[in-house]
Amino acid sequence: MILDVILIILGFTLLIKGADWLVDGSSALAKKHNISDLVIGLTIVAFGTSAPEMVVNIIASFDKHSDIVYGNIVGSNNINLFFILGIVAIIFPISVKSSMVRKEIPISFIVALLVMLLSNAILGQKENLLSRWDAAILFALFLVFLYFTFRQTNKDDIPVQEPGDIKKLSTVKIWGLIIAGLASLIAGGRLVVNSAIAIAQDFGISEKIIALTIVAAGTSLPELVTSVVAASKRNSDIAIGNVIGSNIFNILFILSVSGIIHPIAFNTNFNAELLLLLGGTLLLTIFMFTSKKMKIDRWEGIVLLTIFIAYTIFMINKDI
Repeated sequence: MILDVILIILGFTLLIKGADWLVDGSSALAKKHNISDLVIGLTIVAFGTSAPEMVVNIIASFDKHSDIVYGNIVGSNNINLFFILGIVAIIFPISVKSSMVRKEIPISFIVALLVMLLSNAILGQKENLLSRWDAAILFALFLVFLYFTFRQTNKDDIPVQEPGDIKKLSTVKIWGLIIAGLASLIAGGRLVVNSAIAIAQDFGISEKIIALTIVAAGTSLPELVTSVVAASKRNSDIAIGNVIGSNIFNILFILSVSGIIHPIAFNTNFNAELLLLLGGTLLLTIFMFTSKKMKIDRWEGIVLLTIFIAYTIFMINKDI
């Protein structure tokens, strides 16, 4: 069991480092071909922070571990919404632009609701399953979301996420970073999935709980670091944009790709976590109107964090 814990920590380390190497190499390659910082920020950097979730889900999907696929996505989204936003707001109250309240937050609610409808046998499905057709619908919506995000960003000339200073590297170093990043992501993802399953078996608890807690928390580390750093620099747009954007990205892209690889059996116990995600998104919207300025205050951050801790304790006790 101790070995499994060490291996899962090693896996998370490889995932995060691999994502960094992949982003550095890909950004340098893009810059070398005169691709703008804006495009790099919206694509390569955005993908980099979600690469751990992506790799873990792809491996779990190939291995047909549906609870890890769903648990990683739903768990990561709840951690983003309740834990990361809660922590950041407690440290630095977050100002929110009206466009975020009118567009991105409602979209994050709609896509979570859509996943719930598609996964349950509600819309004429014979079984609780995210089929390849359902996944294709999510992926098509991701392409539409990406298109309108690019259009809006170009119109406003405001980058969603800044790629920062991109180093000029030789071609050998660029491809070395890309290859090392991909290798680390694959190795780390395999270690995380295998170790998570082993830990669940050792403790006699479900893969669902392991995925919602340990796996989701580990793969959400890039979002936590990005949001805390952005908030410390008083860059609220990136702090909250990173969280809401990641939640949309996780469902429309990562879950859809997982479902296209292999149809995902849906454990209806995840409906509670999806309802928590929907309720949290509505609560976030309400917080925007509790003061004269649209912002998440410290007390609201405490509320988000308290809800997350209380629900996590309840969920674990219920499973044991």
